[in-house]
Amino acid sequence: MKYISVKAGDVIIGNGRPIVVQTMCNTPTCDIEASFNQCVRLSKAGAQIIRLTTQGIKEVDALKEIKSRLTKAGFNTPLVADVHFSSEVALAAAEVADKVRINPGNFAKDPAVARAQFGRLIDICKRRKIPIRIGVNHGSLGEKIIEKYGDTPLGMAEAALEWINMAMECDFNQIVISLKSSNTRVMTNAYRLLYESFTKSGVYFPLHLGVTEAGNGESGRIKSAVGIATLLGEGIGDTIRVSLTEDPANELPVASFIADYFRNRTTSFEYISEGSNSEESRIISASYNSKSWSEFILKASCDFGPLLLDNKIDDINLNVSIDNKPASPSEISRFRDELLQASRRKFTKPEYIACPGCGRTLFNLEEVFEEVKRRTSHLKGYNIAVMGCVVNGPGEMADADYGYVGEGRNKVSIYRGKTAIFRAVPQEDAIDKLLELIEEDRNSNLFKPRN
Repeated sequence: MKYISVKAGDVIIGNGRPIVVQTMCNTPTCDIEASFNQCVRLSKAGAQIIRLTTQGIKEVDALKEIKSRLTKAGFNTPLVADVHFSSEVALAAAEVADKVRINPGNFAKDPAVARAQFGRLIDICKRRKIPIRIGVNHGSLGEKIIEKYGDTPLGMAEAALEWINMAMECDFNQIVISLKSSNTRVMTNAYRLLYESFTKSGVYFPLHLGVTEAGNGESGRIKSAVGIATLLGEGIGDTIRVSLTEDPANELPVASFIADYFRNRTTSFEYISEGSNSEESRIISASYNSKSWSEFILKASCDFGPLLLDNKIDDINLNVSIDNKPASPSEISRFRDELLQASRRKFTKPEYIACPGCGRTLFNLEEVFEEVKRRTSHLKGYNIAVMGCVVNGPGEMADADYGYVGEGRNKVSIYRGKTAIFRAVPQEDAIDKLLELIEEDRNSNLFKPRN
């Protein structure tokens, strides 16, 4: 077996190295001062790799200046250029960044052009000794893959393998792979399929894990922990990012906790059947005494999320103390509901998909997301997306029934499934339009929630 290690700046990923924790700026990259300050803050908070959006050449130029300022200030955290929809921008970014992330689904529409441009990108990366992340996302697969495999975990894995093979044809192995989805089952199945292919080939490339558009608060933390823990528990994964619709600094303690927990974890649980035959519910009982509520929800999500996600158990029965004081039954019940929903087992409230925001977002995503949640909390079983821009919008909200997608400054598109029903809606009217559409569809039975 051959295990590939990849180097970004001074950080090494893969081949048995400790899990690398990373995050992404949510500042406009062209706001050099704000992006520099956020990078400093994230570096001090423990980010080992930081990604910034580079949607155009002016953002690449800004990234160069940000990197220069960070170096002069004594910060050497590797910076990753996040590129969508322009292979030419990827080539320019490769001359500046410590690593380049591309999305095979939108690198170049024509397959022949994509292959040629990828070869050019590899030439630059070879010369500069920097890696590439092949970042596949559920909902933004290429047309050829969709036609052959559908928008499925298998399609995601096959898309990654196609680009891995292209890299190997160019004698380039400095690649990291990600297969992200907001659906924990889709995400884990995709990574497992790819890992099986690595096992068959005998070559293991580093894997970047994450549940994309996980949302915020407890829901986002629990969902991220379920997806990432399921794979880390199987020895799959080399670097992780917890995507929260919050200040990116908030992602780092969550990701660090998950990484450390699996480095040091000794706990093992087995389910007990509460019924007299195999058809009865399988319920795990366990007790926790944690230092804080946040520590408890992450521990329990790492312990039981994988078992629930893989249908090895059906429910949990927990006795919880926080700093030696019993947690309230209502808190425990709320956590149980969140965990069952994150594990795709039981839906007791709306499911939300929300990107973490980045330099492409032109509105207050965190504020809007909280307001959407407040005004749609009664819509049990619905899947509602709040997306910062068209890059992480129509494609990557693949599981959403309805979507609120940033279209431009102070303009929003409202989606039913993958179809835009209202475009260029003023931001102040957008949530009303979203609720109006949902209500009309409910009254006419035109569109029913999937969950």
